[in-house]
Amino acid sequence: VQLAESGGGLVQPGGSLRLTCAATGKWFNVYTVKWFRQAPGNQRELVASISRLGSITYADSVKGRFTISRDSANVYLQMNSLKPEDTAVYYCNAVASGASSWGQGTQVTVSS
Repeated sequence: VQLAESGGGLVQPGGSLRLTCAATGKWFNVYTVKWFRQAPGNQRELVASISRLGSITYADSVKGRFTISRDSANVYLQMNSLKPEDTAVYYCNAVASGASSWGQGTQVTVSS
């Protein structure tokens, strides 16, 4: 499966963005999909994940502000009440049966 992220941009603190991870290829619905982010000088961190059965987890830092969802060909990350510390490149990752695919990333910048 191939992945492509979109929806990043510049937003003021308190604002919202919706990221999309679009998948091409077969059997996307069997993959667990995760959103990661990486800020300059930091390690890549897991933000949210959604399994093929809809089980969802969030990092503590985004609980109550971010929502992950999916349909047959996309996974979304709705980000509300954004903070400057949410600034990072956001990547989606799909995993299933030992296979793993990554997108190219989309930049999110939260700044006034």
